[in-house]
Amino acid sequence: MEMIIGRRAVIEAIKGQRTLNKLLIQEGASGGSIGEIMALSRANGIVTQMVPKAKLDELAQNKSHQGVAAYLSAKDYVELEALIAHARAHGPGLIVLLDGLEDPHNLGSILRSAEAAGAHGVIIPKRRAVPLTGTVAKASAGALEHVQVARVGNVSQAIETLQKAGFWVYGADAEGEQAHDRVDLTEDVVLVIGNEGAGLAPLVKKRCDHLIRIPMTGKIQSLNAGVATGILLFEAVRQRRNLKSPI
Repeated sequence: MEMIIGRRAVIEAIKGQRTLNKLLIQEGASGGSIGEIMALSRANGIVTQMVPKAKLDELAQNKSHQGVAAYLSAKDYVELEALIAHARAHGPGLIVLLDGLEDPHNLGSILRSAEAAGAHGVIIPKRRAVPLTGTVAKASAGALEHVQVARVGNVSQAIETLQKAGFWVYGADAEGEQAHDRVDLTEDVVLVIGNEGAGLAPLVKKRCDHLIRIPMTGKIQSLNAGVATGILLFEAVRQRRNLKSPI
């Protein structure tokens, strides 16, 4: 993951509107430009983490970090409102929302499926989830360059915003009340995919309009997050193609 180190470099990156995945500040650091960096971080909604000096020493690889370092994003994020407007303009909208995905390879795979299915974008959380890194970009096989990605502070609030914009929100859950091919995915739709191990957070489940499941007949009753997303996306593609087919 590409990094920038040093106080002045970080300040200029923020002022220059570079997209940062995370800002790291040394525990106990104060004075000088630290206050300015923290103020800029708050003003720009940048995820900030206090870390031990040893951690920064390790990341900086013997270079002078002055108590500050930042991870750069592989691509600029878009605002949620801009993603919604894009989807509505080219609708019916099809958006993937990821609730706490942690594996960069899964995220890359999902971006690749989203692009192939013609989805209008992907939404990821700012915290406790993998951001757009070089590994994600590589795993997406180039798809990242063609998919809009929004990063939100609160998944539940993002769902509420999407619902107010007219989207139906379907959460993927092994105990969902309806099979994925028995729901209408031809209108403005958001597909919500949970964490690889824990699945959807309880509050996120409550926010969804419906919980849907992918029926399975084997002994293993769960799918990789990337595989599940691909199945759901292309079910939407199938339904929308049939809708357009002449009778």
